[in-house]
Amino acid sequence: MSSEVSARRDAKKLVRSPSGLRMVPEHRAFGSPFGLEEPQWVPDKECRRCMQCDAKFDFLTRKHHCRRCGKCFCDKCCSQKVPLRRMCFVDPVRQCAECALVSHKEAEFYDKQLKVLLSGATFLVTFGNSEKSETMICRLSNNQRYLFLDGDSHYEIEIAHISTVQILTEGFPPGEKDTHAYTSLLGSQPVFEGGNARATGMFLQYMVPGTEGVTQLKLTAAEDANVGRRQAVAWLVAMHKAAKLLYESRDQ
Repeated sequence: MSSEVSARRDAKKLVRSPSGLRMVPEHRAFGSPFGLEEPQWVPDKECRRCMQCDAKFDFLTRKHHCRRCGKCFCDKCCSQKVPLRRMCFVDPVRQCAECALVSHKEAEFYDKQLKVLLSGATFLVTFGNSEKSETMICRLSNNQRYLFLDGDSHYEIEIAHISTVQILTEGFPPGEKDTHAYTSLLGSQPVFEGGNARATGMFLQYMVPGTEGVTQLKLTAAEDANVGRRQAVAWLVAMHKAAKLLYESRDQ
């Protein structure tokens, strides 16, 4: 990928919306797959009462719109200003209590897991049904749109084309079969290191533009217990969180 194309992918501009200042991609096509569109505000003429506590709006009880859901609330029910990075706001914005709670939880992804994904980790990578594996560094692109895999060769997988993320774990209570456990975008939560199981790898299924069918990719963390191993496990945990946000983005 040329530096010119890379710069074009990552270019951003500052725009002002009714909700506040946003730093958005220069080209809409290069927006983050984890992003959310700004909601349409409930029209003022339809907001006679707070949509949370039912307080009647008047000269003293002013109405405010939550920047995440667009609903109308009184100041008491919509007083928190919380970062909303999935909508690219530069500063914290006003949100209702329910939305603020969700945004607070998502902040951990942007403050911690996203940095892990951008830094990357080393895995044994197996493509399709091949029996051969290649040692590669897997990382998220700066604009969050691609997974880059670099080793003897280079691959780019568009995040939006990933259909399934399955986490491989090991370590089960006595008596259970020694098989792999999985989680997917639609599946249950896995248990990672610190619980009863440990993340050891990941299956990805994704579409390649211009082709039919689904391509499969397997990432396996190295068995040694050095820093590289811990970094790979942290990357897997972060990728699981990213998969949840990706599914939520598609569902909204």
